[in-house]
Amino acid sequence: MKRAPHPSDSLLDLIGGTPLVPLHFAEEGVTVLGKAEFLNPSGSVKDRLAKAVILAGEASGELRPDSVIVECTSGNTGISLAMVGAARGYRVRTVMSTTASGERRSLLRRLGAELFLFEGGVSYQAGIELTREMAAADSRVYLPRQFENRLNAEEHEEGTGQEIIAQSGGELHAFVSGYGTGGTLAGVGRALKARWPGLRVVAMEPSGELMPGELPCCHRIEGVAQDYEPPILGMAPIDQRVRVAGGQAMAMARRMHREFGLLVGTSSGANVVAALEVARELGPGARVVTILCDRADRYFSTALFGD
Repeated sequence: MKRAPHPSDSLLDLIGGTPLVPLHFAEEGVTVLGKAEFLNPSGSVKDRLAKAVILAGEASGELRPDSVIVECTSGNTGISLAMVGAARGYRVRTVMSTTASGERRSLLRRLGAELFLFEGGVSYQAGIELTREMAAADSRVYLPRQFENRLNAEEHEEGTGQEIIAQSGGELHAFVSGYGTGGTLAGVGRALKARWPGLRVVAMEPSGELMPGELPCCHRIEGVAQDYEPPILGMAPIDQRVRVAGGQAMAMARRMHREFGLLVGTSSGANVVAALEVARELGPGARVVTILCDRADRYFSTALFGD
């Protein structure tokens, strides 16, 4: 049965369909392709997940007018859920670490979300457990469960991945992405592998090298997992892992700002660092695609803008 039109449809229609941008690095003599997910309406790739899980919840009847959407997030998923939730009339509560940037908290509050903060030294799993406790105590709570919801990967397989194939203009040789939930890496990786079986799927991960002020639990590449492999990551056809230090990621993000005019965040810089490494390994003519995850507006108070 076809879904009835809703006032928020104009917003939902803005999600996805982002361009694939060629980035030519003259110094390295390498071009990589960047999927510009920071152009989604709330400013990140997570808008796709928020749209998918909220519409699925409505279709299944699990999401009701009095529901409270609760999710553990480093910020971007919470912002996306708050945006779609506001447009469709739902309360949203985000559980997040105190290490998340102030801009992320401000954006969440501006969109009407409730914030529940836990100490930065606590594991991410502890935050996930808090959301489960909230759901057990209140029948109105709806959990998107981004770390284990297969819809997370399926949305990227059927959406983002197919867009990249259509926009690529020919064969691709590698796909590089970091992972928070693993949904983008798994979904896009599967879609591209199905089209080009020899394509290399590469997981970008934070290195163990810490910058001044960093803690092992709280590295500078916000939104990217470290020492935690979410369940969805098991769906990803990973061929290789490349580790990137926080300093490298920030230097590349700043380079993206100055050389390309693309105001992206640190995780995008990390992805590009890894993509350049893979492109050099594969040699001349290699076509490598990566994800430009989010906008720089949620990093103003972080070390990324400390120069």
